[in-house]
Amino acid sequence: MNKDLKIAIQASLEGGAEIMKIYQKDFTVEYKEDDSPLTLADEKCNEIINNYLIMTDFPIISEENKQLSFDERKSWKTCWIVDPLDGTKEFVKRNGEFTVNIALVKEGKPLMGVIYVPDSKVLYYSDVIEGKAFKIELKSHDTGLDEILKNAKEIKPNSDTSNSVKVVGSRSHMSEATQNFVEELQKSNANVQIVSKGSSLKFCLVAEGQADVYPRFAPTMEWDTAAGQAICEAVGLKVISKETDQPLLYNKENLLNPWFIVQ
Repeated sequence: MNKDLKIAIQASLEGGAEIMKIYQKDFTVEYKEDDSPLTLADEKCNEIINNYLIMTDFPIISEENKQLSFDERKSWKTCWIVDPLDGTKEFVKRNGEFTVNIALVKEGKPLMGVIYVPDSKVLYYSDVIEGKAFKIELKSHDTGLDEILKNAKEIKPNSDTSNSVKVVGSRSHMSEATQNFVEELQKSNANVQIVSKGSSLKFCLVAEGQADVYPRFAPTMEWDTAAGQAICEAVGLKVISKETDQPLLYNKENLLNPWFIVQ
């Protein structure tokens, strides 16, 4: 396994363990200028991940770090993109559907991704160049890398071509445009099912064949999608911008993503 991927996995597990310490207690919720929630878990996990990733040669874009100007970032050939707690709304609701997202991107394209689900101790990771993604349910947050490598199972998307489509939707952000997309699918498919899920787990459902398509016609930021795109691209899926009809790119001047479809 690539050493940077090993570091990212270790960072996600330790960060996830810290998240769960806070999740299991009473916690307060603050709100940012854009009305998105922020908890101590976001901040503590971010600190842990940063402490791991600064050991590598690459700078970091994280939701919870101070955002640098594009003039400072535009020369970065390779960088990390991190969301220490994706799905803070799900965290606050205590439904378990929140993740730690860590991705490494080069020249705007994902190289590898790690998504950890602390509540269920499920870990996904991928190497895009190798074209492989894996999943493992851990017994503890401090599981060693050797055990992970030994027991992780390779995941694949659904190859069934039957007249049935599972559309994965957001637990908290189902937009009117997404509903319209589903209605259009229903006109041409006999059986369209909606699978609701929070955070970057939506990417994972498509990558492991539990859903067929993920339309996202609502705002996301680069740290919401980079790790999920790395998981999906490693298994042969595409995360296509509705603006350019090309895969989403990263470390852009504007870190806001366009609408996209995963399939």
